[in-house]
Amino acid sequence: MKEEVREAQLDGNAAAGLLSEIFIRDVTVAHAICAGCGATGPIGALPLYAQEMGAVLRCAHCQRVVVRLVRTPTHLWFDATGARSISIPVSSHLPA
Repeated sequence: MKEEVREAQLDGNAAAGLLSEIFIRDVTVAHAICAGCGATGPIGALPLYAQEMGAVLRCAHCQRVVVRLVRTPTHLWFDATGARSISIPVSSHLPA
């Protein structure tokens, strides 16, 4: 059984198509579940605390940080460790 699993294992590059579906969408319509209190709501409705270098989106219910975004000269950092999960709606008329 272990050999079968190893044969099916690929690296993260194999997920490029699926990842591109996530990161080309309007993520503000995605729903996040707060890892702190379990509240669910659209990311676009989370209170935003913005600074020059980035943004912090907090849970509207418990004020825990849900998402952090930071732009450096060379990278865009996205940290969603404050979200238990994020669900992104899929439109039936978008290419698969």
